[in-house]
Amino acid sequence: MDGLIKDTLVNALGGKRVLITGDTGFKGAWLALWLRELGADVVGYALPPEKDQDHFNLLKLDQLIHHVTGDIRDLKAMETVFREFEPELVFHLAAQSLVRFSYAEPKQTFDTNVGGSLNVLECIRTTSSIRALVYVTSDKCYKNREWIWGYRENDELGGHDPYSASKAAAELLFSSYMDSFFSSRDGFGAASVRAGNVIGGGDWATDRIFPDCIRSLLKKEPVYLRNPHATRPWQHVLDPLYGYLLTAVRLLQDPKQYSGSWNFGPGGTSLRTVKQLADKIVLCWGEGEVQVNGDARQLAPHEAHLLNLCCDKAHTMLDWHPRWEFDTAVGETVRWYREVAARHPVLDLSRRQIYEYMGEQHD
Repeated sequence: MDGLIKDTLVNALGGKRVLITGDTGFKGAWLALWLRELGADVVGYALPPEKDQDHFNLLKLDQLIHHVTGDIRDLKAMETVFREFEPELVFHLAAQSLVRFSYAEPKQTFDTNVGGSLNVLECIRTTSSIRALVYVTSDKCYKNREWIWGYRENDELGGHDPYSASKAAAELLFSSYMDSFFSSRDGFGAASVRAGNVIGGGDWATDRIFPDCIRSLLKKEPVYLRNPHATRPWQHVLDPLYGYLLTAVRLLQDPKQYSGSWNFGPGGTSLRTVKQLADKIVLCWGEGEVQVNGDARQLAPHEAHLLNLCCDKAHTMLDWHPRWEFDTAVGETVRWYREVAARHPVLDLSRRQIYEYMGEQHD
């Protein structure tokens, strides 16, 4: 497989006009850079990055792609971008992506994740140039029954917290537009994609375990955990992004066969508790300590303890498999943060990780 990934992606996506919503976000910035390296003509549409050290800013991504600052809740502004750029392929990633924030700002969460997604679907419906849509939601769109086995794409949707419910609602919107408008559209394919807990360089979000750990380690403070026993399917950001890209390739080749929903999660060996992840981060960092904050757990809003995806469909139909298992994913992520802290050029570092993931040497 090594050496073939880049050729497969370049042959299908090189030269394509690609629009990404949410290119200033964690996954969006990585995806925009990867597509740019593949030779795609990329335009991003998103709110401004929140922090100076966000990956988008460190990459100076606005100098590498076309970027338009805007809000997916603003239909008129988005319609202008779709009309002027005439994309062939759309990746919808823009979202309010934090569970705990959704408790503080439920309306903003629903307005963005439901209303904003509806606006994206409307732009897709009225833009004839678009051949494929990859519509990103979350593994949290499933009604979580704390099962020990993975959720399949046809399992029940639901959500206890506002974030999870908003993602389930976004999936219902997608299904409605597929049935009402997209299934009969010639030469067009659309897929909703669902991934687990993603780690990787460039994530500085609040209340996410990896950036919380890195902030503590950089300050030489203990890493405090509020929910140490929660189990998650940890995966490096490049693994699900490869799934999204491969889905796009297949949609362009055979839109009817590959339209639908797809799970992209890590292998079973990457299912670890929050405590196990934090311990591994500290080990790779080379110093630090992990402590459990019992008071924080008692005051925290509800969070799922166990969540896993069944990815048999992607394994069988797309020949997609995670390439970086737990140890590699954590090690590569820690390496990114350490090298950035040592002031290594972020663009070179991020490009190198993309090419290493594809099994290629970085020039």
